[in-house]
Amino acid sequence: MVTVAKSFLQRGMQYMELNAFLARRLVHAGYIDVQLFRTPIGTRVVILAERPAMVIGRRGANVKELQEVLEKKFGVERPQIDVVEVPNPDLNAKVLAYGIARAMARGVKFRRAAFVALRRAMEAGAKGVEIVISGKLSSERARFEKFTAGVIYKSGKPSELVDEAVVHALLKPGIYGIKVKVLAGEAEAAARAVVRAG
Repeated sequence: MVTVAKSFLQRGMQYMELNAFLARRLVHAGYIDVQLFRTPIGTRVVILAERPAMVIGRRGANVKELQEVLEKKFGVERPQIDVVEVPNPDLNAKVLAYGIARAMARGVKFRRAAFVALRRAMEAGAKGVEIVISGKLSSERARFEKFTAGVIYKSGKPSELVDEAVVHALLKPGIYGIKVKVLAGEAEAAARAVVRAG
């Protein structure tokens, strides 16, 4: 008999495996996240991506292939895939982190990649951005560098409004970690309201 706790664990494991698979498979489409909704006719799979057209493919070929993989490999019942575009990619922490990783893979210096992402986010209306890049940045010894602009809440209720993402990039010298935190304008306004109320 499957207990409630075991059922939650199975769903969590299924989500983690599916998320890792889609992150590898749809890396060029700017994959962000996946959400699963169980419905009477099957499972609705909502894929959030920066470039939805690349997820869908020509005449929906990629979606049909993904549906088969999700059903056979991950046991998703009758998957119905919807692809949604990220509303404002320049304010999404994961999009910015992937952008930095891709730039570094092309040979762009890490500082330049970080400053470009920082400027893009602030110009898009972010109230604060923090980027931490770690790895063998300029020598054989691993270290990290932090780039910040604006305000980022680190603790308390307002910190829950900060969008955060971590991405790893495998380059010739080794693995690099890219951690991005973004406080969007509307989130910052909500944070101020929380601070005043508290």
